Amino acid sequence: MVRKDFLSFYQNKKVLVTGHTGFKGSWLSFILDDLGSIVKGYSLDPSTNPSLFNNISFSNRFNSVIGDIRDEINFTNEILDFSPDIIFHLAAQPLVIKSYQNPRETFDTNFTGTMNLLEALKKTNRECTVVIITTDKVYENKNKKIPFKENDKLGGDDPYSASKAASEILINSYTKSFFSDNRIKISSARAGNVIGGGDWAENRLVPDIIRSFFEDKELSIRNPLYVRPWQHVIEPLIGYMSLAEKLHNNPLKFSGSWNFGPTNDQIKTVDELIKEITNNNLNLNINYQTNEIKESSYLALDISKSINELSWRPKWNFKDTICKTINWYTEFYNGKNINTLIKSDIESYLN
Repeated sequence: MVRKDFLSFYQNKKVLVTGHTGFKGSWLSFILDDLGSIVKGYSLDPSTNPSLFNNISFSNRFNSVIGDIRDEINFTNEILDFSPDIIFHLAAQPLVIKSYQNPRETFDTNFTGTMNLLEALKKTNRECTVVIITTDKVYENKNKKIPFKENDKLGGDDPYSASKAASEILINSYTKSFFSDNRIKISSARAGNVIGGGDWAENRLVPDIIRSFFEDKELSIRNPLYVRPWQHVIEPLIGYMSLAEKLHNNPLKFSGSWNFGPTNDQIKTVDELIKEITNNNLNLNINYQTNEIKESSYLALDISKSINELSWRPKWNFKDTICKTINWYTEFYNGKNINTLIKSDIESYLN
């Protein structure tokens, strides 16, 4: 079990998690539920099979609502009816490739969905602490191989990145225009490339690798030399929770944007990730393809602000992260219970 003295702040708090059926949302919902929070999730149905969310057993306190954040009326009513103490907004269209295929859906979900949340918060009569998760791709990226700081210029050449950068501007605008009295306390969180057990999304590297191995399929790789800030899913989630607690108690100091990622010495290429995975006894049949999608070749985050001001720092290095991830999937396909697998990783992390 999650240590009950860890973030006791969350016990009996009413917490809304949007995107709770997704990969990160499922992990976060489990952690909060296990800590004794009264959790309400609002999200679309799980989009993968297997589905992490559908395999988790939650307590009787947990309430899952299937809905679309683009549905302003329903989304607003669910927020106002629940009157949450804390909101973690994770719901998003998260894929760069899909954003090229359907940019309107991407902007409607990521930008307008966030606006629907902010508009609902204007109507609530109680205090609420809100952490809105965007992405590490919100920065204007000139591939200069310099980690981005929170005050660096925002940008986004692809529709996904642009939709998230636009959301950051939206959040800042609403905070200063409508929530300056600190009744609604808002921060945004920008996390690196999150991996870990239970992700089966399409067009993501680690899920593609897992499918390739366990289903004996060819693995297509587009960008072996691209650099990304890989981190285990638990790392940023603990960061989000720490941020929300501190933001609740001191909004003047902890509002704004925050980076969560690995330290600079743990930022690796796609090829290095694949090699480390094969070192964990996964033999892969790889087909290297020409990349037809425009993506940044180098992406890294400066996390010194989170280290110095939140007292948060990553605990697992690159090798640990890969080992934990591959072990999780291996045990899952060997029939181990998902609750047990998640609890084991959380206990290992907290200890």
